[in-house]
Amino acid sequence: MKIVVIGGTGLIGSKTVERLRKKGHDVLAAAPNTGVNTITGEGVAEAVAGAGVVIDLANSPAFDEKSALEFFRTAGHNLLAAEMAAGVKHHIALSVVGTERLQSSGYFRGKHAQEELIRSSGIPYTIVHSTQFYEFTGAIAQSGADGQTVHLPPALFQPIAADDVADIMADVALGSPANHMIEIAGPDRVRMSDLVTQYLKATNDPRTPIADPRALYFGVELDDSTLVPGDNPRIGPKRFDDWLKQSARKN
Repeated sequence: MKIVVIGGTGLIGSKTVERLRKKGHDVLAAAPNTGVNTITGEGVAEAVAGAGVVIDLANSPAFDEKSALEFFRTAGHNLLAAEMAAGVKHHIALSVVGTERLQSSGYFRGKHAQEELIRSSGIPYTIVHSTQFYEFTGAIAQSGADGQTVHLPPALFQPIAADDVADIMADVALGSPANHMIEIAGPDRVRMSDLVTQYLKATNDPRTPIADPRALYFGVELDDSTLVPGDNPRIGPKRFDDWLKQSARKN
C-alpha cells in the first residue's frame, strides 16, 4: 500500500516512515525538502496520487496565532482537496491532547481549525491527540527561562516518547479510520515542574526551577485537567527515566 507521510522528514515523521517501510509498504516521506509543499501546493497532487493513506505530521513553523492559523488552514485546504481528488481512503492527523481546552492560545486555535477541516472534508479520518513528547522537555524549560531561573506550571501532564508516538501512528495507518479523535499518552502522570526539574538535573543545567502556578504554557494558564487525556487513552510504554538514560547514552 502507498502511504504518504506529510512532514515525513521530521522527528515523528522520520520514525513513522521507517516503521512503515519495515512493514513492506511503499512510503513517501513528503516535505518541502523532498518537493512537496502543502502551503504552496507544489507536488501535493503528485504525492498523494495512488495513495491509500495520508498521515499529516506537519507543524506550523511559528506558534503565534496569525502564523498558526494561516499554516493549518492553507495546508489543510490544499492537502485535503488533493486527497479527495485522488480518492484517499484514510486521512490521519497528529494533534494535541487538550486542544479544545487551550483555545485562548492562537496556536491551538490553529490546531482546532485544522481538525474542523478534517471532520468536514468527507474523507474517512482519524485524529490522534497526543500528549507532549519527552523530546520537547528542553523547549518547555526554555519557554519558562528567566535568567538563571525557570518558571514552570505545576500542572499535571502525561508526556510520551517520540518512538512510542511513531509506533502508534504506524499502527493507526494500517487500521481502519476511526472517524473521530483518539488519545495517546505516556505511562506516568506527573507535574510539569517536577519533570522539567528532573530533566535539568539530568542534563547538568545550572538554572533553578521554580514551580509557579501563574507560569504560562503557550500563553495559557494550566490546571490539572488541561493537558491530561480522558478515559482509556492508548499508552506508550517508555518511561521518562528510561528515555533520559537512553538520551544520555546517545550524547
